[in-house]
Amino acid sequence: MSMNTMIRKSTTILTYFKSNYNNFFSTSTRRKPNLTNHHPRRFNSTTSPNPIHDQVIDFPGGNLKFIPQMTFLSESQQHRVPCYRVLDDNGEPIFGTDFVQVSEDFAVKMYNNMVALQTMDTIFYEAQRQGRISFYVTTNGEEAINIASAAALSMNDVIFPQYREQGVLLWRGFTLQEFANQCFSNKFDNGKGRQMPAHYGSNKHNYMNVASTVATQIPHAVGAAYSLKMDKKDACAVTYFGDGGSSEGDFHAGLNFAAVMEAPVIFICRNNGWAISTPTSDQFRSDGIVVKGQAYGVRSIRVDGNDALAIYSAVQAARQMAVSEERPILIEVK
Repeated sequence: MSMNTMIRKSTTILTYFKSNYNNFFSTSTRRKPNLTNHHPRRFNSTTSPNPIHDQVIDFPGGNLKFIPQMTFLSESQQHRVPCYRVLDDNGEPIFGTDFVQVSEDFAVKMYNNMVALQTMDTIFYEAQRQGRISFYVTTNGEEAINIASAAALSMNDVIFPQYREQGVLLWRGFTLQEFANQCFSNKFDNGKGRQMPAHYGSNKHNYMNVASTVATQIPHAVGAAYSLKMDKKDACAVTYFGDGGSSEGDFHAGLNFAAVMEAPVIFICRNNGWAISTPTSDQFRSDGIVVKGQAYGVRSIRVDGNDALAIYSAVQAARQMAVSEERPILIEVK
């Protein structure tokens, strides 16, 4: 019997549906879907009697493999990230070390700059202790970080310092008289005395002004690096900060921004174990700073901060990768 005939025999459509209610909604008569020939679903139920082991899906960031075991990542790696060095404790090259060779004249120039930096720090620090200037911070123990990293960079690279990188500016040609002008805030100071002492800046030397606020220079450097990339410049941005700076949100935002935008920027972290008076044990539980780069997808290395040749070699390699491959690099200096 056709559908039309069935409807005509009913006094009303409502009567028809009432009389066939059980037929319409009976679970025994409903058609069941046939899933036997369907393609495997992207995600399979954990209660499935035949789960698909070792399934791999194309997920943002790379292929993702499924496993049946519940596994948590350890809070720390089994082995700490090693520290790259070239010279042993006696200043002799370690046999088999991979490093960039420098001429004798170049090595003497680096040494002279480190001595000059230490001498300048001593004079200005004593002047601050005597009340002649209001503020000063030294680079004691970090002379190699300043001079060797500066020597490995190009003058076209833009520097975003914290406040212990006066050696970078010294290497670039900022004179001792110009340092004095800034610290004593006289009329010859580039900033006309509007900045605190030891807050240097020089457009001529591609050295951005020091800011007292911790780590704000990090996202600034990333933005500048992205600009250099857009303008197709053969240069990168370089920013310096301490281990305390890595505890600021600017550090994390900066690394993520740089990784996503593939900005040619070098992050140089001076990890001496203390943020002024706060030890790293009160700041984080990770294996220093270097592992945080990997978490954001940033190529990273740990270097001996007392080894000028190791720093020079690492920064030179980092610059080459940053500029040619358009990628950020993180260097943790211990």
